[in-house]
Amino acid sequence: MQDDSPWRVRGLRGATTVDRNEPDAIIAATRELLDEMVRRNDVRAEDVASAWFSTTRDLDAEFPAVAARRGLGWDHVALMCGHEMDVPGALPSCLRILLHINTPQSQEAVQHVYLRGATVLRPDVVSAETSNADANP
Repeated sequence: MQDDSPWRVRGLRGATTVDRNEPDAIIAATRELLDEMVRRNDVRAEDVASAWFSTTRDLDAEFPAVAARRGLGWDHVALMCGHEMDVPGALPSCLRILLHINTPQSQEAVQHVYLRGATVLRPDVVSAETSNADANP
């Protein structure tokens, strides 16, 4: 059976930095990033196929996925946490999220989100976000 639906699975990326290695700080930063990713892309919980959370090795006080379970109620979403590769010179205290979402949006329309100190990771995306925000007040 052929599905003519315009819906596709898309990858939605986000990153932020966490100011201290404490459970409350990790959960707050994760929640802030998730909220912004969901808001900008009009994501509903039932549209999330899975989420991959990663942190640099200096963030180990809490699992970031806790923020999705507690704060967003993503009880039936497959969530996974891990650490980023230890690359010399990499941004410290960084938390990244990769959401796999079902959406009618094209890949070009998906809005990736970079907050706080993580804006240095993708200045091209941050510039586009700023331009889009200015055009759509």
